[in-house]
Amino acid sequence: MILPLSLLKCAQNSAILLELKSGDTYNGHMVAVDNLMNIHLRDAICTSKDGDIFHRVPEILIRGTSIKVFRVAPETVDKLKEENKNLRANQKQNRQFKKQLNRGAAMAAGGGGGTKRKAEDGSDVPYKANRGNGGNRGRGGRGRGR
Repeated sequence: MILPLSLLKCAQNSAILLELKSGDTYNGHMVAVDNLMNIHLRDAICTSKDGDIFHRVPEILIRGTSIKVFRVAPETVDKLKEENKNLRANQKQNRQFKKQLNRGAAMAAGGGGGTKRKAEDGSDVPYKANRGNGGNRGRGGRGRGR
């Protein structure tokens, strides 16, 4: 899933076409975009709603709330899809790595199987198997701290 803001951020320093809610269109080079989708265009051409009046604008800031539609090059969409794919792969590797670290921390804290002892019949039994349920905790077990 590609969100509009991430697509705009990926399309920085490239050509873009914006249609505003008023019907005017701006075609120019996008310099910057912020989190409110305010777009800074350079060397833009403004076309009126009717399509008969054209203005060349050297620089303009378009408010994000006034944008109805934007269009970017297909290469930008492909680039963003590739970035998202790489990002998801990295996130998956990080989750697996953290999971392994947590397992290691559990082992270090005594939560893992660890060493084993010999049972009466000669088989290996982990120490954890005979730990019980926490032993005698005094009167009332886990209470309110009285």
